[in-house]
Amino acid sequence: MATELARRSPPLPGINAGLAFALVLSSFWIGPAMAEIREMEIRSDGRSVVPLDEFGFAPWGGLELNVTGIFFSSDSSTDDLDLSQLGFFLSTRDAWLLVLRQLQDHNITCALKSKLVRVVYSFDRLVPPANPSGVAVARATAFRHAVNLTDSPGQFYLVFANCLSPLRVSMGIRSAMFNCPDPYDPSTRAYLSVGMAVLPQIYSFLFFAYAALAVFWAAVLRRSRHSVFRIHYFMLAVVVLKAFNLLCEVEDKSYTERTGSAHGWDVLFYIFNFLKGISLFTLIVLIGTGWSFVKPYLQDREKKVLMTVIPLQVVANIAQVVIDESGPYARDWITWKQVSLLVDIVCCCAILFPIVWSINNLREAARTNGKAAVNLMKLTLFRRYYILVIFYIYFTRVVVYAVITITSYRYLWASVLVGELATLAFYLFTGYRFRPEAHNPYFAIDEQEEAAAEALRLEEEGFEL
Repeated sequence: MATELARRSPPLPGINAGLAFALVLSSFWIGPAMAEIREMEIRSDGRSVVPLDEFGFAPWGGLELNVTGIFFSSDSSTDDLDLSQLGFFLSTRDAWLLVLRQLQDHNITCALKSKLVRVVYSFDRLVPPANPSGVAVARATAFRHAVNLTDSPGQFYLVFANCLSPLRVSMGIRSAMFNCPDPYDPSTRAYLSVGMAVLPQIYSFLFFAYAALAVFWAAVLRRSRHSVFRIHYFMLAVVVLKAFNLLCEVEDKSYTERTGSAHGWDVLFYIFNFLKGISLFTLIVLIGTGWSFVKPYLQDREKKVLMTVIPLQVVANIAQVVIDESGPYARDWITWKQVSLLVDIVCCCAILFPIVWSINNLREAARTNGKAAVNLMKLTLFRRYYILVIFYIYFTRVVVYAVITITSYRYLWASVLVGELATLAFYLFTGYRFRPEAHNPYFAIDEQEEAAAEALRLEEEGFEL
């Protein structure tokens, strides 16, 4: 029966290539994953491979696996199955790529048979040993298994393999991956991946930095209250929301490290993460339009940009919640990842349009109203801000992921730190360039108007969008 099922299986390389894509994608997307104690439900799943979780193990680490309600279903009989072709294994990303090559070259027929992976539990162990009395004993439908990984630290993926592809599997899975900070006391456990262990300290430092920035900005607004515009108060709100978001990050990571579950803080984290994201994109759009400090209104096309960005941010946060709460085992996990990526790209492109429109309007105004000095100052500022936004988007979406690819699993926190420092620099530059001043530089007219006009002409020739 097992031979027949294996013969009827579809080609493995294409299916396993999908898993390889999922594993690689999970490593490069939105920062490294935060592992925790996960409880998963798989119902009538016929996939040949199901990625479950990933974790960076220190020299003293382990895995506990508790599986219940194991049930097999198929169009034919399931009484005589080769259960050695079903089970859980651990694999690094590099090892999995080599396993794919073995499958493509037909050196192996099942990933569980590769020497490059570490088999955690094979389902043939569910069958009890022969009974001397001859009484048939049903196979088990649950098991508990623990694995000690002190001899092989590294970044591992936990994967379920089903090499009898017409067979559909249902079961409940509870996985716990952890490191032991004190090897002499195995009861002490840290449920954060080794590369993420310092994140609570990093987020604590950043929280105090943004809290100090909020206090400083509030003092600036109080001191310059006669030249403060509404946009400046909105900038203060953005900084405060960012600080609260980081505070929730601190508590979320600390709670996860101690207990393995983030459910005590994840609601507040998602709320402030949503408010922080939507307020930052809105701020960039408002500054790009010159709202409040240059003009007191928004044009229809600028309102449409806001009405596009805000719903997209709602979708992005819904996708993030689904990604975090479901995990890579979910069938639509990759789809939600792709939705989140697409929405992020669209938002990043949309917020650039108001800045481009402002620059074009300033160029047109310079040709008609004759105030070359004022328009030169405005044009220079908006041009620099356009470059800054481009740099910020590129750095936080591309450079950060490049850091992940070249960094050891032990130092994955470096990508988080790099991205957060780039964001802090963006906040500081934005506040400095658009700070309230007693003598608004937008209205300071240069006496040498002809020199300003010539500089404006050179500015237009030297910078093209």
